[in-house]
Amino acid sequence: MKNRIVKPLALAMGLALCTGALAGPSGNFDVKELDTSKNICNDFNGFVNAKWLAANPIPADRTRWGSFDALREDSLNVQHGIVDKAAKDAASAKPGSIEQKIGYFYASGMDEAAIEKAGFDPIKPELARIDALKNSKDVVAYITESYAKGNPVGFRFYGNADFKNSSRQIAYANQGGLGLPTADYYSKPDFEKIRAEYVAHIARTLQLTGVSEADAQKQAKAVMAFETRLAAASLVPTELRQPENRYHFVSMADADKVTPHFEWAAFFKAQGADVTDGFSLSQPKFFAEFDKMLADVPASDWQAYLRFHAIDAASPYLSTPFQKEDFAFNAQTLNGQKEMKSRWKRTLDSVEGGMGMALGQLYVAQTFSPESKARAEQLVGDLRAAYKNRIENLPWMSEATKKKALEKWATFTPKIGYPDKWRDWTGLTIASTGSYFANVQAADKFNYDYMVGKIGKPVDRTEWGMTPQTVNAYYNSLKNEIVFPAAILQPPFFSASADDALNYGGIGAVIGHEMGHGYDDQGSKFDAQGNNVNWWTDEDRKAFEARTDLLADQFNHYEALPGKFVNGKLTMGENIGDLGGLNAAYDALQMALKRNPAEAKKKIDGYTQDQRFFLNWARVWRGSIRPEAQLTLLNTDPHAPAQFRAIGAPSNMPAFAQTFQCKAGDAMVRPADKQVKIW
Repeated sequence: MKNRIVKPLALAMGLALCTGALAGPSGNFDVKELDTSKNICNDFNGFVNAKWLAANPIPADRTRWGSFDALREDSLNVQHGIVDKAAKDAASAKPGSIEQKIGYFYASGMDEAAIEKAGFDPIKPELARIDALKNSKDVVAYITESYAKGNPVGFRFYGNADFKNSSRQIAYANQGGLGLPTADYYSKPDFEKIRAEYVAHIARTLQLTGVSEADAQKQAKAVMAFETRLAAASLVPTELRQPENRYHFVSMADADKVTPHFEWAAFFKAQGADVTDGFSLSQPKFFAEFDKMLADVPASDWQAYLRFHAIDAASPYLSTPFQKEDFAFNAQTLNGQKEMKSRWKRTLDSVEGGMGMALGQLYVAQTFSPESKARAEQLVGDLRAAYKNRIENLPWMSEATKKKALEKWATFTPKIGYPDKWRDWTGLTIASTGSYFANVQAADKFNYDYMVGKIGKPVDRTEWGMTPQTVNAYYNSLKNEIVFPAAILQPPFFSASADDALNYGGIGAVIGHEMGHGYDDQGSKFDAQGNNVNWWTDEDRKAFEARTDLLADQFNHYEALPGKFVNGKLTMGENIGDLGGLNAAYDALQMALKRNPAEAKKKIDGYTQDQRFFLNWARVWRGSIRPEAQLTLLNTDPHAPAQFRAIGAPSNMPAFAQTFQCKAGDAMVRPADKQVKIW
């Protein structure tokens, strides 16, 4: 359960590049990967990436493959070595140390014999508890108890900074409770087949615990009807992009008026949450419907819904039949994955989910040098200077709004590599013997209590929302921070031995991208302190939206699957980040080359620094994806497909056309009246 507003570069994207494919004359970029049979001005993505993609098919245990994925695979292999050693040394490790806890956690997930022997015994008490529910009061008590154990059900609850006072942490209750990716999956004709397969999946899952086939099918239909009703009251991803749809602060008394059958004070008390003056009941329409369902849905249907989701949530940690059924629908049907990940990868995913920051502490100790951090910080400084210059010279923005934009620029907090302080894991007990599921639950409960314990307290601005071993980056509107974990500070994004062009076209553009989120369609609604307030004049906001509408139209015309196009509104923030980030990174490269004029004039492997800058940008976005996964992402992911990110921003830049001598009419030269210029 995510509990932070973040804008990652490639959240849920899974794109990456194998570092083993990077060897070449320069040591950082192999020009033999380029497909020079293609016209760079008409098929830029193909010129840079087609040859590599043809030689690197998607692995059977993946739904996509490219730059981010292969780098993530490298990170996984490093982590694998860490957890494997921790498991072997756990018994002799310092009692209570993170090394011992990680070792025991990983070992329990790798103990196939114990997991198979247990079957679904670990969840039998939970199923018995659900079987005992008689009425809506029982259901409310169960939901409250389930949350207190760290098991979310029915909706989402978490702590986060207050949208209107970002210095304090408050409670948020958000819509949730659906088993399919978005509300549209329950109503649109496009997803009729998936709905039928979901009902079949629910029935099969229930049967694994001894429910008869006939009863399982009846319960599955009840679950689908239940979720369809929730979905009808839920907002879709494009609506959730608007801050006003994610924040609705109410008093406890006013919240109870929306949900008279669900008492919030009792819920918060059971969680141990310090909620006194109120909280964000973020989507009142959803909770009003949720409350009606407490009143008019039969207890037997609630039981079916809760029973299925209890089994479904536990399935990855139970015996093989449960794991296979979970994979068959969630990975295979929804995303086209051909084979299940190996057990070590699945177990490592659990360790990452339960003790990710502790694992990160061990990861950076052997992978990230102070020299890399210092070089990355220099790049951040250059990008900050470039972005400031671009804001100061915007022709469409008034001086009044520029002043506010620059105040926000001045408060950007960059975080590089890993946190300055590490989280304390005292109080988390991971058993050396016994149930893998029990260890997962212990970690879930520990992390949930940690999150709840921050509600009502000042926001800790030093805390990270992403582990160092994650190949990604993010911007947080409420803290006005940009964060770059250690794992992304590697080729093709970054290398201390690379020429400036590669670093600025890689991690430089990523840094600019994350800065750009502070000024995208959502981030621009938060001020220098991270508060959701309007700092724009009406005229400037209109001018901004006229430009963002052009960008939305550009991406609306990109066809990702036959007859299926990118949603320019859903992907707006990421596209603004790419466009502003790449422009700022290009400017920063020119600054760096002025400091080093000898490098500015030098060609490497026949390409100039400007050319290598754009080539590396496209290389970052190389990737192929299974059509099932692409369909899911088109409906859920705020990131455009990789091939369009490779070309979208540079096609709006005169510098690209000049660099490669492209002409009007070429695909990579957008017409003047459609060329998008924002930041």
